[in-house]
Amino acid sequence: MSSERATEDNQRVWDVVVVGAGPAGASAAHAAACTGRRVLLLEKAELPRYKTCGGGIIGPSRDALPPGFELPLRDRVHAVTFSLNGRLTRTRRSKNMLFGLINRPEFDARLVESAQDAGATVRTGVTVSRVEQHGAEVPDRRTVAVVLGDGEVVLARAVVGADGSAGRIGAHVGVKLDQVDLGLEAEIPVPQPVAEDWAGRVLIDWGPIPGSYGWVFPKGDTLTVGVISARGEGAATKRYLQDFIGRLGLAGFEPSVSSGHLTRCRADDSPLSRGRVLVCGDAAGLLEPWTREGISFALRSGRLAGESAVRVAEAHDAVDARRQALHYASAIKAGLGVEMGVGRRMLKVFSRRPALMHAAVTTLRPAWQAFAKITRGTTTLAEITRTNSLARRALETLDRA
Repeated sequence: MSSERATEDNQRVWDVVVVGAGPAGASAAHAAACTGRRVLLLEKAELPRYKTCGGGIIGPSRDALPPGFELPLRDRVHAVTFSLNGRLTRTRRSKNMLFGLINRPEFDARLVESAQDAGATVRTGVTVSRVEQHGAEVPDRRTVAVVLGDGEVVLARAVVGADGSAGRIGAHVGVKLDQVDLGLEAEIPVPQPVAEDWAGRVLIDWGPIPGSYGWVFPKGDTLTVGVISARGEGAATKRYLQDFIGRLGLAGFEPSVSSGHLTRCRADDSPLSRGRVLVCGDAAGLLEPWTREGISFALRSGRLAGESAVRVAEAHDAVDARRQALHYASAIKAGLGVEMGVGRRMLKVFSRRPALMHAAVTTLRPAWQAFAKITRGTTTLAEITRTNSLARRALETLDRA
């Protein structure tokens, strides 16, 4: 970056600065930029970059994308094979597409392009060391100072933290976490006959560790194979992945990428803002606790954060800024928060009785239909338990068991 560019950025006060250019950050930047405000999106990596992620795009994710966004789908899923730690395998099929599969580098890069098209300025290769809302770097009470790794200071009327669950902005806000899981994944290139066998079909395996499961997501000539379980079971999780790959007959193929990632869910009383700083996506600990699905939560919370950040930026005093931040928190808790609450209950049931969950989704038509509707985005777990008395009573019974 030229010294002229650095000087220019230091002299202007941005309406909104977004830290992190994943789905949450790009969504926030797009939403804020669509209002015509000056928006800066900061990303520490150079794009495109790899992220450990299955890459499943369910209905709520599609619904939260920017208008006109074309998904770079690698496959369209019409069938799901379920197994119970490699046993009792059964495949359920749907005439309509259940969900789509993407590669995160391509998907994230396109989301950033959408934010740019909306008017956001993007800077990559930039590390944020801290944010300050008081002190020498802050010229007035309406301004937040974003201090970069090289000492440069970027000023903003509002900041959105979307820099991941271990990022600087979540720490500044004081995000609290009550569930941490370890996901391990391998991207495995396969010959055409193997790829054709998996086309249009995914595998979900309920795993041997309480609360664990594995997946196979086909993406053309590559299979994304992964497992997830609670942190603290690292050795067992690694064995699960190795055994999983072996029994699938994929052990003879060399992965192009092997990676791991910690997913973190927020505690119910965790803050979503501090002063003029909001957090969204993984930085806020927002993801579905049972499946650990995070893309739809990132897109939805990012859009809400971007819209709310604009209102925070317009606030002329701390009281009004706080009011706008509370509106954002209320919207998150009323939507995503309710879904997370049901997801926690489902995870507890699943951890105790994975065989019961497997039997339900593979043999009971209503359970399969519910799975299909959730993935298509026509309903949610929270909506089903709220409106379906049978589902609600079943979950309450399992809660007490």
